[in-house]
Amino acid sequence: MQLAQRLQQLPAYVFAELAARVETLRREGQDVIRLDIGSPDLPPSPEVIAALEAAARRPTTHGYADYYGLPAYRQAVAEFYARRFGVELDPRTETLALIGSKEGLYHVPTAFIDPGAVALTPDPGYPTYSAATRLVGGEVYPLPLQREHGFLPDLDAIPAAVLARARVLWLNYPHNPTAAVADLAFLERAVAFARRQQLLLVYDHAYSEIAWDGVTPPSVLQIPGAKEVAVEFNSLSKTFNMAGWRIGMAVGNAAAIAALARVKTNADTGIFLPIQEAAVTALHLPTTWYDGLKATYRRRREIVTRALERMNIWFTPSAATFYVWLEVPAPFASSAAFASALLEATGVSLTPGAAFGAHGEGFARITLVQEEARLTEAMERWERWLIGQSLHTEIA
Repeated sequence: MQLAQRLQQLPAYVFAELAARVETLRREGQDVIRLDIGSPDLPPSPEVIAALEAAARRPTTHGYADYYGLPAYRQAVAEFYARRFGVELDPRTETLALIGSKEGLYHVPTAFIDPGAVALTPDPGYPTYSAATRLVGGEVYPLPLQREHGFLPDLDAIPAAVLARARVLWLNYPHNPTAAVADLAFLERAVAFARRQQLLLVYDHAYSEIAWDGVTPPSVLQIPGAKEVAVEFNSLSKTFNMAGWRIGMAVGNAAAIAALARVKTNADTGIFLPIQEAAVTALHLPTTWYDGLKATYRRRREIVTRALERMNIWFTPSAATFYVWLEVPAPFASSAAFASALLEATGVSLTPGAAFGAHGEGFARITLVQEEARLTEAMERWERWLIGQSLHTEIA
């Protein structure tokens, strides 16, 4: 059997490798606290589970679902965007149901990137952007996201020769992994840039509702004229604790939605109807649901950041996502070396920054998807280990 050459350009998925190592340690008797993958530990709303159960009991809900999504689900998506962002969407032409937003993100290069064309990709960033681009023969041009610039890309620094071959601009805020937030002023510049360069702006907005302390992440579609150049992806995985259910959405430019739907109808199928019906319930949950979610992650973040402050470790001062982006302490030469040493010595698993791109080197990501007692225990293990190794480092 001979593998396709394109597969050689596709690295092993970092979270699959982490999961394998964690499973090995657990079989050996190690109590591992996973702070690596961003899969919520909290349950969905009881109302959502009840809606799923009720729909699953109906014999008519178990056949193939419509490729584009249940009309009631697409309507609920449009209503959510109108309510939350003041954005008007045509449910029929400007929304598309997805088997999780990752599915749609993977379809973007298939629809818009020819071999040799360029995708402008944030670095560090969600690995799917670059993997999906390379899989279709596209080239990835990394946009460095640097601490001194608030982890926002400098679009004006992209060489003209690169722009001549660029077709897609990937952006993601609130940002995975740095937890940075983009404001409307930046999004205005990004939309203008995409229009000027004739790019499709792909905005990954999966963490739109996980923010607090007055932070309200905007949709790129709030920018006047954004629908001419942009498509936005969102998901029920993070906001509604439905990661395993696999349901999300693409919204925005009608031509882009049609192109994604053309790929989707050839590549996969519709979403299990009871899941779509339950998602309608989720998208209409009251504000108390969001308030509780934000309060939980705020408390968890404080546990982690207080411990990092005691250890003199720099971290992103953010009030969004359920991630904490931190600087790798001395004397570790790489983020992978630090993450491996921490896991083996303490049983605390986090993600090395290099997993998100070359500009993630020197950093690591913590997820806040453990209950408070386990987070406290994880940070106490870490602190005891650092003290024992005499690794405290003052970071300016």
